[in-house]
Amino acid sequence: MRSCRSCNVRVLVALVCGLLTGIVLGLGIWRMVIRINRGIFVSVSSTSVQFCRNGGTWQNGRCICTEEWKGLRCTIANFCENSTDSGFTFGRIPVGRYGPSLQTCAPGTINAGSPRATRLCDVSEFGNIELQKITVGNCNENLQTLEIKINEDKPDYENISIDAQVLTTDTSKLTAENITSATTVVGQIFIKTEDKSQAKKTAIATVSQILDASEDVFQKAAEMDNSKSFNDLIKQMENYSHSLGDEKVVEPNIAIQSVIRNESGPSVLFSVQKGSSNSLVSGGTSIDKNANGLNPDGQTELQILLNTGENRSPCGFMVYQNHKLFQSKTFTATSDFSQKIISSKIKESEQQRQNQVSVQMVFNPTYDKRELQLHSYACVYWNFSMNDWDTYGCQKTGNTSEFLHCSCSHTTNFAVLMSFKKDYKYPKSLDILSNIGCALSIVGLALTILFQILTRKIRKTSVTWVLVSLCTSMLIFNLLFVFGIENSNKNLKTSDSNINANPENNKIPESDTIETPNPSCTAIAALLHYFLLVTFTWNGLSATQLYFLLIRTMKPLPRHFIVFISLVGWGVPAIIVGMTIGIIYALSGNKRYWELDYRQEEICWLAVPKNNDYARSPLLWSFIIPVTIILITNITIFVIITVKVLWKNNQNLTSTKKVSSLKKVFSTLSIAVVFGVTWILAYAMLISNDDIRIVFSYIFCLFNTTQGLQIFILYTVRTKVFQSEASKVLKSLSSSFDRTKPMPSITPLKLRVRMYNMLRSLPSLNERFRLLEPSVMTEETSLS
Repeated sequence: MRSCRSCNVRVLVALVCGLLTGIVLGLGIWRMVIRINRGIFVSVSSTSVQFCRNGGTWQNGRCICTEEWKGLRCTIANFCENSTDSGFTFGRIPVGRYGPSLQTCAPGTINAGSPRATRLCDVSEFGNIELQKITVGNCNENLQTLEIKINEDKPDYENISIDAQVLTTDTSKLTAENITSATTVVGQIFIKTEDKSQAKKTAIATVSQILDASEDVFQKAAEMDNSKSFNDLIKQMENYSHSLGDEKVVEPNIAIQSVIRNESGPSVLFSVQKGSSNSLVSGGTSIDKNANGLNPDGQTELQILLNTGENRSPCGFMVYQNHKLFQSKTFTATSDFSQKIISSKIKESEQQRQNQVSVQMVFNPTYDKRELQLHSYACVYWNFSMNDWDTYGCQKTGNTSEFLHCSCSHTTNFAVLMSFKKDYKYPKSLDILSNIGCALSIVGLALTILFQILTRKIRKTSVTWVLVSLCTSMLIFNLLFVFGIENSNKNLKTSDSNINANPENNKIPESDTIETPNPSCTAIAALLHYFLLVTFTWNGLSATQLYFLLIRTMKPLPRHFIVFISLVGWGVPAIIVGMTIGIIYALSGNKRYWELDYRQEEICWLAVPKNNDYARSPLLWSFIIPVTIILITNITIFVIITVKVLWKNNQNLTSTKKVSSLKKVFSTLSIAVVFGVTWILAYAMLISNDDIRIVFSYIFCLFNTTQGLQIFILYTVRTKVFQSEASKVLKSLSSSFDRTKPMPSITPLKLRVRMYNMLRSLPSLNERFRLLEPSVMTEETSLS
């Protein structure tokens, strides 16, 4: 009879567990179907991304092509094919660029390994793409020797200019010393040669080439530029810009346009149109000598209107593709998008300088609106005396949906310094599957902790402290995950229409990227980091303890074992987290928002690698590596215990004492769960195949969000103590609600005695239920 009742309880527990598992699996399948449907819908709507060919990217409603292609879909060739001439071989060269030869300077020369020659790919006046003649450099000259040679008596400026252009062709190899030497040489060429000389035109190509060097190299070059070669070069190019008549010189990173104004009106308009790539092209600039005002359209990238009044002196305009020559101390550039610099200059005498001149400008900032949002901007000019940006005489004049308007009361180099906020794609709230799995785990872990604490004297087991510590860390982690993983910044909505265009507020931003700090999210990320490491550490300590208990059965546990593992379980993760935060903070230097080097902005969790820089990722060396070591150790111990203890056949046991296969399976699952073996599924989600990765993602979610429920079932529900007490409670409840049969007077007494005995087994509740002591009064008292 007793066995039948115990069997009924087990069947009930099995049905409940099966029902819960079925619900979770059903939700997972339902979620997968929804995801597949959404995936089909997205694949249809994302054809605009596939619209661009040959490496082009879809940005702001158009294709941005690489330099080698152009056109609406980046399908028109914009390069010269591989060529061989005069013993030199050249690869594919984009239009407007100088291509290096495959032949390099021989070992032992000053420029060993550098290309021996260059060749220009240009467009003829009839629109044909043609290769120009080969320019051969001098392998026994470098930029430092040219810097010395340019100051000699009667130097050959044209050959020096050619050598400088050849030496700067491969911008990936340029150092800070190369940059300063090249700017010094080019600046001297502009000072000492005639306005329309070939040496100056070649020098413009050199300037365009060095502007392709990295931002870091330019920052280092600016720090060591004691002779102010950057400023000297900028001044000389300003003077050169109004000395070409009505001609123009256009290179990929710089464009110069001169204007003669004999019969023109009081204003001149210079426009730069959007191209299919991020390089300047010959047909992308235009001049209107009789403009009445600014007239930008949808294809305009920037315009500048020069108002000179009665002054009819020649003027010049210049556009820099990026700001690398203008290294500021007050404005920090960290993004990879270009901020164009535009210059206007009038050739005037001292008397003419007294005349009032002014400029009006519109800028259409080029940035990916899917990732960035314009936060603020300032209208500035380059102050040569400060060697920095300044706002004197410049002000904002409003903004529209596409253009930023500025005006200044003088002429020089102008720019709009913009600061952006990253448009983070915050994930949606936790879905139903994750919520239900975490809720079941939280309830299961809480019940397991209570059961382990309240029944520790009855069970007289030695693993209570390890299991309670594991469940406690896992419970806290689940609570933090459910209620704190989302960043509260996701509720702060901004848009480009909210930028400050107040003319009185023309303040230079500190950086081109604005981050919104959230210390609470950083704290949550640190707590999640800590408690998840604690959970894995206790998984490893559980494996260690079971190894000592089951494998080294003849030897006692080491002295102070519980104290030692407690220090390790709760202390070592704290050291790892503290060291991680300390190192990241120390390496951040003067960075204002260092916390984004530790955590993500999308969710309050550890930062993921940027640009495949895994070595500096806290996710790698402060989480993945420790967890991987623990998992490898746990899996090894799991295999040893499973083979040597759980599934080992003992021939000395009788058939009635042999352990059933079902019990072996449950024991194996119990150890696998408490060892955290299911976390190895996380590594399967690194598979590049999307279909396989999605399947493993759902399996991982199913096993690990319900890990607390699994522990409750395997370590609480399956214990004889829990089943016995649950059986008593169920029988008591069934008896109390059974109204069909009259109960003898002794039955209520027996039931109360059973409940009293059950509650006495819970020490912390013993004193609270003394009213249930059996007595003469209780014998005559009915349950109702």
